[in-house]
Amino acid sequence: MAHQQTTAASAVPSGRRGQEQAPRKRLRASDVVRIFSRILGELLITGGVVLLLFVGWQLWWTNVEANAKQTQAIQEFSHQLTGPVAPAESVNPADFGDPVIGTAPGNGQTIGIMYIPRFGADYTRPIIEGTGADVLDTLGLGHYGSTSMPGSIGNFAVAGHRQTHGAVLDSIHTLVPGDKIYVQTVDGYYTYVFRNNQIVLPNRTDVLLPVPTQPGVAPEERILTMTSCNPRFGSQERIIAYSVMEGWQPASAGPPSEIAAQVAKAQGKG
Repeated sequence: MAHQQTTAASAVPSGRRGQEQAPRKRLRASDVVRIFSRILGELLITGGVVLLLFVGWQLWWTNVEANAKQTQAIQEFSHQLTGPVAPAESVNPADFGDPVIGTAPGNGQTIGIMYIPRFGADYTRPIIEGTGADVLDTLGLGHYGSTSMPGSIGNFAVAGHRQTHGAVLDSIHTLVPGDKIYVQTVDGYYTYVFRNNQIVLPNRTDVLLPVPTQPGVAPEERILTMTSCNPRFGSQERIIAYSVMEGWQPASAGPPSEIAAQVAKAQGKG
């Protein structure tokens, strides 16, 4: 009987053939660094895009939203306004006696409209009662409730953003002595003349006193104070602009000639 020879190959079960794998290649330190750098780079690019989108939203879109709401506030307020939108042929503010002083409305309600020719022929902004984020971030200039109303002896003070959210006081640094600032209410027009500005720290609330920065002093002038952040793209300081009332005229006399076109446009008549 012939003996069958068993080879080494036939002694290995066929199911295990090919199961032996080549040893894994170990990553070198340089490979790890390269992979980490690539992931980090992608994360930084993504973060940069997100940051740019956020900055764009802050500097552009918040202005778009605020401008739309300010326009709406002016349109709604204009329904309360009376009198002609064209100036009288001859108007002497001294003829009208002491100005009419209105009563402060509730928070978020419109006091009047501010016109500042130095800021451009289209600068028409609502003045809203209150200085919370609900006012300053959307509705424009906010009136400090602890201060006087337009035309009063004392300090009529307002605040506004310099950048973002409408940027209503972005150009506050461009005012020069003698510039006119006009405030329109349902009672008439109050003309203020810019006097000077001041840079202070954020904790200087004494700029809101009846006589700014002078506690205990009785006011004799009718002052307009505007406050905003400083520098333009920061908030480390505050820039304060002071103006003094030059005169006023009732709504029945029409607007000052310098802002007649803006008044007509604000009331949908220009």
